[in-house]
Amino acid sequence: MSCRYPVFNPESTSLLFFSIEMRSILPVGDITETIPDERADIAVLEEPEHLTWYHHGQRWKIKFRRVIGVVHTNYLEYVKREKNGHIHAFFLRYINNWVINIYCHKVIRLSGATQDLPRSIICNVHGVNPRFLEIGMEKHRQQQQGKTTFTKGAYYIGKMVWSKGYKELLQLLSKYQNELSGLQVDLFGNGEDSEQVKESAKKLNLSINIYPGRDHADPLFHDYKVFINPSTTDVVCTTTAEALAMGKTVVCANHPSNDFFKQFPNCFTYNSGKEFVKLTLKALAEESSPVADELREKLSWEAATKRFVMAAELDKNVSEAIVRSASKPFMSISSQDLKKGVEEASAILYNSISGIEVARCAFGAIPKTLQPDEQMRKELGLAPR
Repeated sequence: MSCRYPVFNPESTSLLFFSIEMRSILPVGDITETIPDERADIAVLEEPEHLTWYHHGQRWKIKFRRVIGVVHTNYLEYVKREKNGHIHAFFLRYINNWVINIYCHKVIRLSGATQDLPRSIICNVHGVNPRFLEIGMEKHRQQQQGKTTFTKGAYYIGKMVWSKGYKELLQLLSKYQNELSGLQVDLFGNGEDSEQVKESAKKLNLSINIYPGRDHADPLFHDYKVFINPSTTDVVCTTTAEALAMGKTVVCANHPSNDFFKQFPNCFTYNSGKEFVKLTLKALAEESSPVADELREKLSWEAATKRFVMAAELDKNVSEAIVRSASKPFMSISSQDLKKGVEEASAILYNSISGIEVARCAFGAIPKTLQPDEQMRKELGLAPR
């Protein structure tokens, strides 16, 4: 069977607006219009809930024969950190379930840090850039030659917002200053909370250097020995995977987002502040073990793609058609028919609500994003309305 896989990502399509209030990029209009019917075979929705919160138009499951959602973000955790967060998270949980059930045949959750969703499976289908694997292999060669491979201590790199683990890290370093005497941590990142992070570190009199963010593959990072990542809002932390690929030792929280990394001997997970201290000192004192070839391969995009194909069940028949028997009694209704009918009614209801401007805005949509304007339609080659 010949299949094409259009991939939709909120950060890569042209039908977009940025919501200042939600600090997020949201789609505009019906993205399915931009895909010719002859290419509508299998669709992979990166951030499926994000793409469908305000979707008004053709159902993805009607447009495409199979729709795979890949859940990247722990939206509930981020929402909980906002004002009245727990109330918003309560409603968001049900909305996410609603849209996923309507629009996706199968959902892949990168880790158990995300909410449970209909027809979902947990599988990390992310890989790292080959550059990081090459850096790790070079470090391995240096170790085999008896050379000193890591000459720097501990660091963390990530978007500099409190929710990315900076709050937890400063708390740990402040509480255990005596136990971690002599430890210096270098932080790299840009973000709206940069100044606050700097001020807090200064007030706490912590031995921390703060630098602007830069590419993690930059030679500046090659000689760091320990990557510290206390974040619990990530689903699967890309920088943790990159650090392991480079042969570093990682110290991170024992959290569902880090389950995939526990198979690596160089990944130390802690359950408490005291364990954080113990493992950090251990990581700094010991030589990082070379990553075995089979484990290094698991970090590659080739291995991630294989996991994706298996998890998405793309090797199976993607047809969702239900063959009905001609001898079936007129009034007979199977459980499958009933389930499909309920889903259809649910989809019609959601489509109706998402088409009302007042309702959309009440739930956080950007005003006048129900349809792209004429200029945007012209730029995308869509027929004028």
